[in-house]
Amino acid sequence: MNEMFSIAGKVAIVTGAGGVLGGSVARSFVEQGAKVVALDIRQEQLDKRVEELRAVGGGEVMGLICNVLDLDSIRAVAEQVVAAWGRIDILINIAGGNMPGATLRPDQPIFDMKIEDWNKVTNLNMNGTVYPSIIFGEVMARQKKGAIVNISSMAALQSMTNVPGYSAAKAAVTNFTMWMAMDMALKYGDGIRVNAVAPGFFIGDQNRAVLINPDGSLTERSHKVLANTPMRRFGDITELNGAIQFLCSDAASFITGVNLPIDGGFSMFSGV
Repeated sequence: MNEMFSIAGKVAIVTGAGGVLGGSVARSFVEQGAKVVALDIRQEQLDKRVEELRAVGGGEVMGLICNVLDLDSIRAVAEQVVAAWGRIDILINIAGGNMPGATLRPDQPIFDMKIEDWNKVTNLNMNGTVYPSIIFGEVMARQKKGAIVNISSMAALQSMTNVPGYSAAKAAVTNFTMWMAMDMALKYGDGIRVNAVAPGFFIGDQNRAVLINPDGSLTERSHKVLANTPMRRFGDITELNGAIQFLCSDAASFITGVNLPIDGGFSMFSGV
């Protein structure tokens, strides 16, 4: 193993670990020998994930219920993790997502959007990243060491139809990533880094109906996505794991405040 990229023995908190992306990253980190703290708000989903992760072998696993929008809930997790494992080396903010009421049909004006769902989506994706970063980041500040990786989106980099709330929230996450990277480095030294990854298009539970028709064929939106992706395919969810591990490892010791696209070229392609 190249020790420069190693995360073995590191204490890594993964929010939203019960979901597809969170589960994939958590599994990868366990396989690499990390001590993974899997967080989710759903007890049944968390229990299932922890059982899966413990069967993998490699690192250690702790599963804790956490509401990323509740500061007391996050503080309680921080205290439990430090009491058990002494420190917090890595935070991966994955909890988030979209919802139908904040997603518009192609023929639907923004004036029809449900404001309560806009508030839920922006709150979950923005504050669901900000709050854990503040609480767990304070532990890192005391240690003078740590790495935070946030989840941005292609929707943060350019305007996309139908998803105004999600787009605004992920743009905020991208900006907050830069801001916190600056603040932590200036005030606590070069040992704390804050970065983000911007996933391209991956077919998961939340977007399957948008990208895949009931008969298994591609939707019109899928054809548009692939036409603007030079690699001409969707990503596999596991293709995020290496980049996230890199940003958490010593190999990225001079990288902070970046938003790394993992998108098959979507973000840089003009289509011309």
